[in-house]
Amino acid sequence: MGKKRVMVPAKELDLLTVKYEKETIQAPHLTGSILKLFVRIIEIPIIGSLIISFMKKENNMVEMLQNTEIPEKPMFKPEFPPQEPSVVIVDEEGKPTDRVESALKCLPHYDPASCWSGDTLPSFRYWKIRDFAYAYRSKLVTPSKIAEQIITLVEGCKYHKAPTPLLISFDAEDIRKQATASTQRFKEGNPLSIFIVPLICLSFCLSDINLVKLEHSG
Repeated sequence: MGKKRVMVPAKELDLLTVKYEKETIQAPHLTGSILKLFVRIIEIPIIGSLIISFMKKENNMVEMLQNTEIPEKPMFKPEFPPQEPSVVIVDEEGKPTDRVESALKCLPHYDPASCWSGDTLPSFRYWKIRDFAYAYRSKLVTPSKIAEQIITLVEGCKYHKAPTPLLISFDAEDIRKQATASTQRFKEGNPLSIFIVPLICLSFCLSDINLVKLEHSG
């Protein structure tokens, strides 16, 4: 039994001073029929065990696995704090209004003035769900206009030399129907939700491509 090597606890270890030491592995490089023969020899009860033990000693496997004491306890599952910072637990049985209010508190501050300036488009940016929600409520754009732009973009990909379908399933008439209903609800001040509006998934996945094209075309 060799002398045990005690490792430094991870909390006390200075990673800036630690250098990775590359170990040189001493083992035969075998392929094909020679490898098959070696495997058969290894499977022999006594001879195989002696060969494995010799190879382990030559590559310091015994020292690393048996003669090394690690101060940290083994972790069989990931450990997380009971409550992560900046995380709010929403009561699934609570009122919808209370749940929405709790969700709104988790969102970062949104300043429309930094994104919109009257009727003019700002410089290039990646439009997000809150941008669409604000634009719909402020009547800067309607779901129907966004839908028509997306339909034009998706259908235009069919006529490329190498057709590039952006969506697996695409029904232009169904999208127009949903967009018209959504536009009417926003006009009446009765959207389905604060952020999740009809076509929001389609708008979100294609908004970057679509608006870049509009900015370049004026």
